[in-house]
Amino acid sequence: MQSVSEMNGEVTLPERAAELATDLTEDPPPPDTRRKRAVELSRKAALSGAGTAGRVARRGGKAARQAAGTGAGWLSDQVVAMVPRIKVRDEATLRAQFPGRSPDEIAGALISGAARAAAAAGATAGAWAALPVVTAYPAEVAAETLVVVGIEVKLVAELHEAFGVRPDGGKVERMRAYLAAWAQRRGVFLIPGGVVFAPGSPLARLLRRRLLARAGRSTASLGPLFTGAVAGAALNASATRKLGREVLADLRRHRIEG
Repeated sequence: MQSVSEMNGEVTLPERAAELATDLTEDPPPPDTRRKRAVELSRKAALSGAGTAGRVARRGGKAARQAAGTGAGWLSDQVVAMVPRIKVRDEATLRAQFPGRSPDEIAGALISGAARAAAAAGATAGAWAALPVVTAYPAEVAAETLVVVGIEVKLVAELHEAFGVRPDGGKVERMRAYLAAWAQRRGVFLIPGGVVFAPGSPLARLLRRRLLARAGRSTASLGPLFTGAVAGAALNASATRKLGREVLADLRRHRIEG
């Protein structure tokens, strides 16, 4: 079912996050443009509900724990809505962009590119505090988390394409399988068919835990201008590179065993 904003032709938060994740990975915009898009994304996150959980969280104690659970559920919903909107380069496109390279070499280039994109997302968030815009830090954390998760799910999908491995189903089903692979840090061939992130299911709980951990790393970006930017960029790049290597190792094992 379409949301009111979608029916009115307005670009939604998941759509904008997916677009920025793709741009940072494939065609990084200039820093000024990137910051403007990041600020727009944080505003959308605040309007979509990220700010509410953040304000409650600052009260501490039980309210903070409740807010964390509510925020994780909201963030999970946004990610599930975002992933089908991510543009993924298929095997033919990757081979055309990386002519003469083996799947392993293409994978290495994809991991390096995604790490740079994730670093750019962290550095952008670190610079938001210097802009003359009043934004809520929790909304900024949510915005950066969505973009970095988008970058990483795109990486997982394209690593599979590089090795000629694609789950069954249409794009929505495939992207949800890749999201499950992102949450489990493994290839889609080990993911059960018909992935459903039903509330309370083990997969849904795992996704929430992963997103809470990811959001926790995003808070490093919100330190002072330069230290926050450097910390956010370094943490994002390291985490994305580690994820890519874990999925790549799984794909290599599958290729050998197959």
